[in-house]
Amino acid sequence: MSRNISLGKPGLLLLDRFTRATEDRLADSFEVHRSYDPGFSLERGVSGIVAIATSGAKGAPSVIVESLPLLRIVSIRGVGTDAVDLELTRRKGIVVTTTPNLLTDDVADLALALLLACARRLCQGDRFVREGLWQPGSALPLGRKVTGMRIGIVGLGRVGRAIATRLEAFRAVIHYTDIRPFDDAAYEFTPTVLALAKHCDALVLAASGGPQSHRIIDRAVLEALGPRGMLINVARGSLVDEQALVEALVAHRLGGAGLDVFADEPNVPSPLLALDHVVLQPHRASATADTRRAMETMVVENLLAHFAGAPLVGVV
Repeated sequence: MSRNISLGKPGLLLLDRFTRATEDRLADSFEVHRSYDPGFSLERGVSGIVAIATSGAKGAPSVIVESLPLLRIVSIRGVGTDAVDLELTRRKGIVVTTTPNLLTDDVADLALALLLACARRLCQGDRFVREGLWQPGSALPLGRKVTGMRIGIVGLGRVGRAIATRLEAFRAVIHYTDIRPFDDAAYEFTPTVLALAKHCDALVLAASGGPQSHRIIDRAVLEALGPRGMLINVARGSLVDEQALVEALVAHRLGGAGLDVFADEPNVPSPLLALDHVVLQPHRASATADTRRAMETMVVENLLAHFAGAPLVGVV
């Protein structure tokens, strides 16, 4: 396949960093341009770009898509498409692919890790020991029991279901909300996020980003969760009214949060950094070597297959 492509060495634009092995493999078949290289400019000899490789978080800004008249495919490492204007790509005949199924387990694992870390104050306990504060008579606040907890899952897609399966081992009482109930789901459907928050100890966000889910976690939902409730987000920062979240956490009107994603990454609201009842991660739910290798392999194979006229995986 790559010999067919290399005759013309079409241009490929990387909008996020990939592993060296993946970038080397791409360079065998494409003239690779890296948007993150010093001095990179779309105006400097990149008019021949026909493909973009990117991540779900970075996406493909419309201004870039519009500026590449020969663009034919956007291959995304991840499953999120909210950072791509799909109406624009459809109108221009540009194929968009993702890497479905590969990251489900890792994201679900991290959701459970954040829930446990938040409920049992693992990060606070770690600092307590490292800083030499564990002394006779010293004590940390007690944590929350996770086994048997009432958990609300927002979005019962692949990731949401994988989270629910893991929670079953903790004998959790699981409820969910989505755009509709699913006949094959063994969990109780709740029609709104607000209603879900009112009778759950924790909300776990696993819904897709985009206009339909923008700030669905608002002040009212956070108030409904209350001072013992927890919010776990492994989906998108755009699902949450971040200012309302910060205010609720600072005022202890919300019991805790485990956050892997934020509204304006990599910028994290500074008040969160000082809060012991908040666990923070730098958007790395799928960041295991095994999964990233599989995801990047699918990105490369989709790019090669597209220009060889072969079937693609994960077409949006």
